[in-house]
Amino acid sequence: MFPRQQSFFVLGLSKSGMAAAEFLLKLGAKTYVYDDVSGEKIARAIDALTALGAICVQANEIAEMTQRCDALVLSPGIPIDHPIAVSFKRAKKAVLGETELAARYMKGLAVGVTGTNGKTTTVSMLTDVLNAGGFSAVACGNIGTPMVTLVDRNDYDVAVAEISSFQMETLNSFCPHAAVVLNVTEDHLNRHYNMENYVFLKRKLLKNLSETEYAVLNYDDKTVRTFADGCKAQAVWFSVKEKVNGAYLFDGTLYFGEEKILRADELPVGGIHNVQNALAVIAVAKTLGVETQTLSTALKSFKGVKHRIERVGEWQGITFVNDSKATNVDATVKAVECMQAETVLLVGGKDKGYDYKPLFDALKNSKVVHTILYGENRCKILDGARASGYDSLSMCRDFDTAVKLSALTARRGQTVLLSPASASFDEFTGYEERGERFVGLFEEYVGKRKETETE
Repeated sequence: MFPRQQSFFVLGLSKSGMAAAEFLLKLGAKTYVYDDVSGEKIARAIDALTALGAICVQANEIAEMTQRCDALVLSPGIPIDHPIAVSFKRAKKAVLGETELAARYMKGLAVGVTGTNGKTTTVSMLTDVLNAGGFSAVACGNIGTPMVTLVDRNDYDVAVAEISSFQMETLNSFCPHAAVVLNVTEDHLNRHYNMENYVFLKRKLLKNLSETEYAVLNYDDKTVRTFADGCKAQAVWFSVKEKVNGAYLFDGTLYFGEEKILRADELPVGGIHNVQNALAVIAVAKTLGVETQTLSTALKSFKGVKHRIERVGEWQGITFVNDSKATNVDATVKAVECMQAETVLLVGGKDKGYDYKPLFDALKNSKVVHTILYGENRCKILDGARASGYDSLSMCRDFDTAVKLSALTARRGQTVLLSPASASFDEFTGYEERGERFVGLFEEYVGKRKETETE
């Protein structure tokens, strides 16, 4: 790839697409940009890029880009089977993403983290641990900071990258020093069509590893366990069920090999899934030489991530918890397992193509006493509830109504848990906006009730 002599078409101007376009312009590439989303934010992005030399493409010019450009740079939100991507492939031209651009130019040490659930928590936790251990680490990738923005920076020595299956579709050159696969459960089937494709994409994180790298794998996940087959890297396992060659939980304590790291009850974030995340972090940190005492102290001080089982506040004895980041069934089940009090659960949003019956099968043996269904996929979720024989539920159309209904439904001593098991794109731009709206509605509702009570 020789950007100064080539042309690129950047399709989709999300944070990732914007960063890719800016990077290509810095390299001197002729850069065309387009996004079919209208609005002030995209308009500002296009204005900023054209000021740097980008060429804004009109809708009626898109078909010409296959002939004009040498490569298509696809935003993660746009699938690999999009008609424009297909046309570039048929023309035998490159289709890549922002993360692939970064992988081709980054020179520093990288750790890659993927999995259906726990990626953001693990990346955040590992970044804290490495910084405490004498490294200068920065979190990037799907967690929010485009990886390509690190190429020209010299203020870090380890990039800890969260890699989603969407990014994997266009990622081929990435070779992290340690590749972490946390778990693989059903998700994004509306985009990837079936589990075979989804598993293939997750396994891609390991494909470029050699004998000098490490594959940090969840021994308890039968699918992930098979990822060691044919992988050249050294396998370092983590497990909450068995003593493994790596990090494991035994008798309430987290170990690496025969070395005690800390007790599970010393982790400030609860749930067995966070024990698994911590074990993955321990495995990476120890392979990089972080001292045990430093590792233990950093893990004890980790406070969790926003929108993941985040306590919002309390009103009239009811606790409100924001788990907006739970965008699939498995993540919601894990959140429910963390609840200590009777819980009113909020579920719904944009469908991602899977069966909701397993969710309601799990709810029968949980602290959840009532479930409120909302959003575009509420009727499909209702089908899952009926198939499971679960009937303690209410249903409404929109998110705001659902949150207000939950406040009226819950009783003193109970918890209201937003853990949607769905994407957010029916009403929001992402899970972050959904979580912020939940917090805002709580504050608005509680504020109004307090005013009424004091009148």
